[in-house]
Amino acid sequence: MSIAENLLKIKSALPEHVSLVAVSKTKSAEDILQAYSSGQRVFGENRVQEMVEKHEILPGDIEWHMIGHVQRNKVKYMAPFVSLIHGVDSLRLLKEINKQGQIYGRKLACLLQVHIAEESSKFGFDEEELQTLASSAELEKLEYVKVLGLMGMATFTSDMEQVRREFKGLKTLFNKLQNSIPELKILSMGMSGDYKIAIEEGSNMVRIGSSIFGARN
Repeated sequence: MSIAENLLKIKSALPEHVSLVAVSKTKSAEDILQAYSSGQRVFGENRVQEMVEKHEILPGDIEWHMIGHVQRNKVKYMAPFVSLIHGVDSLRLLKEINKQGQIYGRKLACLLQVHIAEESSKFGFDEEELQTLASSAELEKLEYVKVLGLMGMATFTSDMEQVRREFKGLKTLFNKLQNSIPELKILSMGMSGDYKIAIEEGSNMVRIGSSIFGARN
């Protein structure tokens, strides 16, 4: 099936309230344009340099999401145009995003990444750190940061009950945090292998790459 057909199939199966981030990392501008021509406007990249290069040559109405782990020294390169930064996993990173937002005169939208997997390799806040951050005055000081939601990645496992438990836990935390951060609207969880379970457990943003573009280059 073509990229356009894959995209159509996935979009028609997604509930209306769930937004789709087409994960275009390692994919060519031509591949992205095929998805663009089929109406997709939101694309996710995991390397800042690659995203900057694509942003320069592809249509200006594309919303670029940074979905990978973010190094603080790279924020300045994407600050002028990035639409949403998914993997914000520390207060230090939030402060750097705020600094660059101020330089470029735009509020930068972020998701706080929560560590829900049983793998040590995944980044993110734990529940206690998040609760502390949410109830501190630190977030309010960051005038050029908009925290719009949470993001989490489940354990890479064939045990789908475990994956479901992890997503369920993140949704519970999301509901709790909405009391202290009322702007929280986005719950980004679910990728090609587990997005259906993620949606059942409350996700309203999914990140899908290989099911649209085929295997990674």
